[in-house]
Formats: sequence, structure tokens, C-alpha cells
Amino acid sequence: MNLLIKSATIVDPNSPFNKQVADILITNGTITEIAKDIKTDVEVFDARGKQVSPGFFDLNCNIGELGLETKEDLKTGTAAAAAGGFTGIALMPNSQPPVHSKAEVEYLFNRAKNNLVDVYPLGTLSHKREGKDLAEMYDMYQSGAKAFTDGNRPVQDAGLMERALLYTKGFEAVVFSYPEDTAIAGKAKVNEGEMSTLLGMKGIPSLAEELMIARDLYLAEYTDSKIHFSTISTVRSVELIREAKKKGLKVTCDVAAHHLTLTDEALAGFDSQYKVKPPLRTRTDVDALLNGLKDDTIDAIVSQHTPHEIEFKDVEFEVAEFGIIGFQTAFSLAVSAGLDTALIVAKLAINPRIILEVEVPAIAVGQKANLVVFDSNAEWNFNKTNNLSKSSNSPYIDQNLQGEIMLTCNNNQVYKSNTK
Repeated sequence: MNLLIKSATIVDPNSPFNKQVADILITNGTITEIAKDIKTDVEVFDARGKQVSPGFFDLNCNIGELGLETKEDLKTGTAAAAAGGFTGIALMPNSQPPVHSKAEVEYLFNRAKNNLVDVYPLGTLSHKREGKDLAEMYDMYQSGAKAFTDGNRPVQDAGLMERALLYTKGFEAVVFSYPEDTAIAGKAKVNEGEMSTLLGMKGIPSLAEELMIARDLYLAEYTDSKIHFSTISTVRSVELIREAKKKGLKVTCDVAAHHLTLTDEALAGFDSQYKVKPPLRTRTDVDALLNGLKDDTIDAIVSQHTPHEIEFKDVEFEVAEFGIIGFQTAFSLAVSAGLDTALIVAKLAINPRIILEVEVPAIAVGQKANLVVFDSNAEWNFNKTNNLSKSSNSPYIDQNLQGEIMLTCNNNQVYKSNTK
């Protein structure tokens, strides 16, 4: 694949051309020249007024394979990811069977070969995600699993979490914690507060998340191990992690893109497309999350891409499944939240790879072309035609969004926007 990206503003803290407008020549998938005005006879992509950065990396997404391919398979999932600017994704093990042995890890790696998007399966922390016995984490690590988590099932057993932290410390892997105390959250569907009272629905209190974060921070400190919190959503969660970082704990965390723009007021119409977990919180929580991103308490933004068939979402709110598809909207939501481009690149492209200890690509001569071209000011319409996911459970379908992905390039392959 040979391509000349013309007149793009480079946004990459690891590039010697950071903040400069330049041409980027890609030859056979490698950046061979960066200069002000390159003359060549290869295909030209006009990027005037647009930005280019390393490709995005998603730390939290779900693709149905294995076993749930009616929701999403690797082909459609990676196509949607590429359309959203992602050149790397970490797959949650929420499949049937779950990714709880090296067999599943190796299967997914083999299925994802020769793809534009690099796929990194995460292994389960417990066998079958049952929260009882440790999974074969070292075997999975040797097969390529970079981190371990029970996905959207929180680990309720403190002893199991302690053993997992101690065990993974031996080979420098990281444990992902989905923080929720299920005894407190119960079977509630929305955030506990004024809106849950107005809707007449039992709420999930912020305490359910914050108690689990406090517990796992204590365990991480006790074991001197690395821990990463997935999709934090409350004021106190941000404060707890900020305090832990000041103490020097090996802690990182991420936030879902939709939690940066939506509040629980979106639930006023009982629209199940807004049903997510953790639930949409209050404006105060959203402001705390944005401040946490800006002061580096929160390290990354994730899509939390969670596809579902129509029969699981186009039903009454109470019985609908949690989750929305997010690959193609994550960047736009970060833009809509008012975050500047350099911060978005840090949270979507740089930090996620550092957390997972994956090589961070750079816009530099001699480097593999792993990049995304985007326009933060462009408006586009997300609809069922340009939605590349197999599922369409998103509240943003048929909405105009700001911040468009124009081109995604990796592994000597290229995706170009079809949103017009």
C-alpha cells in the first residue's frame, strides 16, 4: 500500500514533527518520508485542515466471537473499529465460552491475523468467569494475553482478587477490575438519584462502584501489584484513584466515551438505547470525569463497544440488555465533550498502549504506518448505512456528530471514510 497524505497537522508527542503541517509518504506500509512538499506519483489523500495521529487503541470492547457471533464477529467488529480510527483493540472475554484458557486466546489471535486492526484478547481472571478459582493466566499470558479480567462481571471475592494480583505480579501482567459491589447494586438498572426517583425505578448507588475501588486499591497496595479500573463513572471514584496515584500505587483507569457527554436525564423517555453499565450518572459526575481526564487521574477513554441483537434492546427498559455500540462514535463523543485534540490523542492512542505494554506507534520516518487522519471540526451523520457493526444498538443512530474519522491505516492496509 503506497499513499501520500498531503498537508496534515501531525498530533503525536513522540514525533519530531509534532504540531507541524507536513506531507507523509507511506511506501509498502512504512513511513518513508515526512516533509513540507513531497512530489510523487502515488495515490494522494488530501488532508488539508485535518489532523493525523497514531491509530487509536481501545482497552474495553466486546465482539461476540467466540459463540455470540450473531451480535458481532471479528470481521464486522474490526471493520467498525477501523471506521472509528482504532488500529488496536483489547477484547473483553465476555464470550461463550469465555476466554479462560490458551486455546481461546490462540484461536482469536489466529482468526484476527492479517487484519487492519490489531486484536489483543484479554484472558479471564477466574475460570469460566465464575469468580471462584483462578483461570490459567500464565498459560494465556504466554499465548499473548496482555491483561486479565472477568469483563463485565465484578470479582466479589476479595481473596480471589488478592491471589490474582499476587499471581500476575510474578510475570508483570495487569489485572483489570470492573468495580461494582453486586450486593449493593442488586438488580437495579439506573443511577440512584433524582432521576431514578422520578422514573420510579430502583437505582444503583455510586457507593457500589466506590466501595469496590476502595477495596481493590487496598489490595493492590498490599500486594504491590498493578491494577486497572475499567469504566469508572463517579466523583468519588475519581477522587479515590487520584489519591492512590499521589501515594504512588500502580493504578490506572479508563472512562467510557458516552459517560463524558450523557447524564441520567437521557433516561427520561425510558429509551433502552441509553441503558448502559455503569449507568449514566449526574452532571456533577460527568464534570468530575472530564476534570480527571485533564489532570491525568483518568488515563484512557474507551468505547465499551457492546453489540446486541435487536430483540435484546428494542424491548421494555427493565428487561433490555446493558450496552451500546461505540467504536464509530468514541472519537466524536470525546470531541463533543470539549476535550482538546492533544488530550484525546493521549487518551485514545498513547496511554492505552502504555497500560497494556503494547508498542506505541509514532509518526516518524522508518516507522510502520499505524495512524488515523481525522477532522475535529467536521460534522457527519451516523446512520444504519455507514454503521459497520453487525448490531445497531446506539442512541446516536441518525444523529449528527462532530469529529469525523477520515482515514485509518495499519498493517499495510487502509480504510477511508464512507460517511458522506
